[in-house]
Amino acid sequence: MAMTQAAAETVALKALGWLAATDDLMPVFLGSSGADASDLRRAAEDPAFLGAVLDFVLMDDAWVVAFCDAEGLSYEVPMTARAVLPGGAQVHWT
Repeated sequence: MAMTQAAAETVALKALGWLAATDDLMPVFLGSSGADASDLRRAAEDPAFLGAVLDFVLMDDAWVVAFCDAEGLSYEVPMTARAVLPGGAQVHWT
């Protein structure tokens, strides 16, 4: 079954919440995204920003496992959700 954009945004919002609760990762995410903690509520309404949240989590398999375990998700869910959000289409180099 295909994931809807609304479901993908929900996964990304859960990932953002998980990051916010992970003291050692949140500052890294803020630094790499250029976001400010005060901007997060507004930015969380932007599907492109939510894609960036998933991009960040997907950078490390350990983060994917920790996030999915915390949220009770299958490990492929973040990648599936990322593909639905803006900028998530896979690039084919052929």
